[in-house]
Amino acid sequence: MGWISPRALNRLGMLNMNRRNVDYIARYNERASYPLVDNKLKTKLVVAEYGVKTPRLLQVVRHQHEISHFREMAEDLAGFAIKPAKGSGGKGITVITGRDGDEYIKGSGVRVNAGYLERHLTNILAGLYSLAGTPDVAIVESLVQSEPGLARYSHQGVPDIRIVVFRGYPVMAMLRVATTASDGKANLHQGAIGVGLDLGSGRSLNAVQFNRPALLHPDTGLALESIQISDWDLMLEMAARCYEATGLGYMGVDLVVDANEGPLLLELNARPGLAIQMANGQGLLPRLKTIEKLKRPHFTPQERAEFAMATFAARA
Repeated sequence: MGWISPRALNRLGMLNMNRRNVDYIARYNERASYPLVDNKLKTKLVVAEYGVKTPRLLQVVRHQHEISHFREMAEDLAGFAIKPAKGSGGKGITVITGRDGDEYIKGSGVRVNAGYLERHLTNILAGLYSLAGTPDVAIVESLVQSEPGLARYSHQGVPDIRIVVFRGYPVMAMLRVATTASDGKANLHQGAIGVGLDLGSGRSLNAVQFNRPALLHPDTGLALESIQISDWDLMLEMAARCYEATGLGYMGVDLVVDANEGPLLLELNARPGLAIQMANGQGLLPRLKTIEKLKRPHFTPQERAEFAMATFAARA
């Protein structure tokens, strides 16, 4: 797994933030489509119409009086996730992974009671975690049980796969695995590891933590160079389907591999970050330009996924 410096990445077509914002986000993303991706509940509902599976919806809390139904709903559940519909960057997400009597066990191992979770729901409704501080809606979803082969690479958190999709074509992907530094969250800015993935096969290419090369996971000690994502062609097709669902020309698609359900969509992002380039050791610009130059774009999500696998596969 070779390390490529930021200077060398510029020569390889590194996309910077200004160019991303002007040439791709502003040009290819209609403002009318933003509410579909900035609201997790709307995302779940719209992608379902296009055959994209998401974690099962257990409860929607829109008003304060509905919080009283939470304890009854969660009575027999061993695990679940509470999320603000309009949260960003993982803020406000609480994951419960187990029960011990009247106590709920968070992913970090911390024990909390029902009152704690009800106060958290109140804070979500008040807009504490929403993008603009506006009143929000809380959603309660089934707990994602990460596929064991992939879960072992992540510390206390569910690993996810970010795929950048441009005009319906997957153009770059990375696996994000949690660490102690990232507090169990798959957030690269907080210290999660980004593992670049070969679009042709779903195999790991290169890994970084805090934009520096990483060969081993700092907590598990596992090598990061031989990871293989299962159901890779299906995941790329799911990502491509999100183009029809939202109409967004440039977006990030975040997926997980559930042990029982297979690939599931977690959320969409209309302003995906650029660290994926460091994780892959490749710039985005050449791939984006390849898609822009297509004389006859492919009509179906499957065709676009297959084109991406063939065109952007890592070369020996």
